[in-house]
Amino acid sequence: MILCSLASQQKCQILQREASSTVKELIEEAIVEGLDTMSLISSSNTSRVVDLGCSVGPNTYITMQNVIEAVEKKYNSQGHNGSDKLQFQVFFNDHVSNDFNTLFVSLPPERQYFAAGVPGSFYDQLFPSTSIRFAHFSYALEWLLKLPEELLDRNSPAWNKGRIHYTGAYLPDSWYFSIRTTEIVPGGLVVIIMPSIPAVQLFTIESSQLGIIDKAEIDSFNLPIYAVSVEEMTKPVEKNGCFSIEKLEVADTRSKIPNPVSAQGLIMQLIAGMEGLFTRQFGSQNVEEIFNRTSQKIPDTIRWLESGHKKETHIYCCT
Repeated sequence: MILCSLASQQKCQILQREASSTVKELIEEAIVEGLDTMSLISSSNTSRVVDLGCSVGPNTYITMQNVIEAVEKKYNSQGHNGSDKLQFQVFFNDHVSNDFNTLFVSLPPERQYFAAGVPGSFYDQLFPSTSIRFAHFSYALEWLLKLPEELLDRNSPAWNKGRIHYTGAYLPDSWYFSIRTTEIVPGGLVVIIMPSIPAVQLFTIESSQLGIIDKAEIDSFNLPIYAVSVEEMTKPVEKNGCFSIEKLEVADTRSKIPNPVSAQGLIMQLIAGMEGLFTRQFGSQNVEEIFNRTSQKIPDTIRWLESGHKKETHIYCCT
């Protein structure tokens, strides 16, 4: 996952914030319809929630507050009295290099939960067995643990010559759901928000044709991001067999994005989110030119924006 400076990461969060806003009601519906709060009374009145692959900024705690309010609404609707009031423990997870200090400083002092940071990869088990009641991902699961090795094998039919994007990479990560099966309590929920269309193609090929960067550098570079189709989202869940899909919707956040759409604003988000990747591959002296040429394609970018880059696949899974 790319770690941006605080200012840049906040720019990265625009689409994430609008996606979370769009699915707020859907998350509440999933909790009201699918979350088993009765089991809380028979075990513990502490509900543990985790934001996996969290960011540093307001999106993180706004989403967690929305989740807590929805769980409380479901809990209170079942007639529980004040003597068994719920307590919440919220875990914020990201790589060890995440700025957890900044995250904790920014948490609202009036929050209604106990907060803790959990550094580590969400592709590993992070919590004890049957300890988490609600797990949330927002723009995190599309970042691949590793790239398919075939992409760099010149003798493979999958060799990704001349491109930085690819298809068919998501299914091998189906074992990820097996890890969550261990951690999630029976009757718990997992919510995943992620892009459902490929990421924008930056103009690295044009830069290569102009001699700015070497073609071999493009052939050896692949973005570790994969936007899934609905079918690719359902197959790993079905293969796992321990989760059922409660809701799966492709949400359109266009009504949430201020108009007019700004191509330059998109470029700024791409720079904030991907500059580190491109700098490591092509060098800082070339990255500026790549993004400059991308920004010059404003008409194409605007058409791409209006054609649906703001659509994400939302999947709701319940054990």
